[in-house]
Amino acid sequence: MRSKLQRINPLLSTLCALGFSLAITLTVQAAPPLVQGGKVVVADRASGTISVISTQSDELAATVGMPDGGEPMYVFYSPIERRVFVGDRANDRVVAFDAKTFEVDGFAQAGQGVFHMWGHTGLGQLWVNNDIDNTTSVIDLRTLETIATVPTPGDLVALGGKPHDVIVGPNGFYAYVSVIGVSGPEDYVVQYDTRTRQEVGRAAVGDDPHLSLTPQTEFLYVPTQGGNAVYVLDRLTMAHVETIAAPGAHGAGMPINGMTFYTTNLPGGGTDALIAIDTQSLEVVGQSDSPYPVPHNIALTPDGRKLYLTHSGATNDKVTVYRNNSVTGLPTLVGEVTVGLNPFGLDYVP
Repeated sequence: MRSKLQRINPLLSTLCALGFSLAITLTVQAAPPLVQGGKVVVADRASGTISVISTQSDELAATVGMPDGGEPMYVFYSPIERRVFVGDRANDRVVAFDAKTFEVDGFAQAGQGVFHMWGHTGLGQLWVNNDIDNTTSVIDLRTLETIATVPTPGDLVALGGKPHDVIVGPNGFYAYVSVIGVSGPEDYVVQYDTRTRQEVGRAAVGDDPHLSLTPQTEFLYVPTQGGNAVYVLDRLTMAHVETIAAPGAHGAGMPINGMTFYTTNLPGGGTDALIAIDTQSLEVVGQSDSPYPVPHNIALTPDGRKLYLTHSGATNDKVTVYRNNSVTGLPTLVGEVTVGLNPFGLDYVP
């Protein structure tokens, strides 16, 4: 059977022969979303994939392969560009995925040893730590060009220091980089001016620091795994405000309202996997266990009601799901999702 187009071709030919011209407009439909509604995107470091979890059903909705055998590390979502950025350690770059279809939307070159990264949509900057080069790449979120390459302070590198975690303050004035591996009992958090990319402050903290903050408080929360504590710093002056005992404190996350800070007891296996800290009293308000070891990184839904936790390790493949008490902030285990191997960083995508 001939198609409709084949049947109308003779008519088009006749009209053209008679001197008529036709303007044909083709409407290209956008590719449908890969997953409807809110989702959590997880970097599966050992599998070379990203897993997409529906926050409505808490089920694995899709698995997307990294191009060119990539090694995914951490995830950052930018609502302005509508892109999901995934650090690729194997190829010294960041891969930008379309946030609806998860098709590859471009690449940004970084340095050797891509690890933690964080962006600020108002600035249009993505800060990416490279722990082999001992640098931080600053990438334009829109053009994917490298704006600057920021060296880790030479005195800290001379002592064995390497850039590890990174976060950008809510007003976009400052970026913060944790430097680990420094010889001696302390590691450091370095504060940079995001315009000049020059160091403007630093603070000595416990061993193996990570970073978290929220617009609702003036503090920088620094869980230190080796220090078994969360250091609380004034994020403008870098002054030390408080030290909160928290065994094996590693991962870090807070809801937008900033009422509760969550950290993970990474070396503690599934015991006291999550530690909840009240950001007003700066005291631990409770712990929650997990059925799986190596609780690592945290992502929360915007309302703070649900929390997703990766369990890392070469053969691990679980993300556990928690519902947070709206009054106390304490998380209760409500589910789990099987993802790729060695789930590492993760982020919420609307």
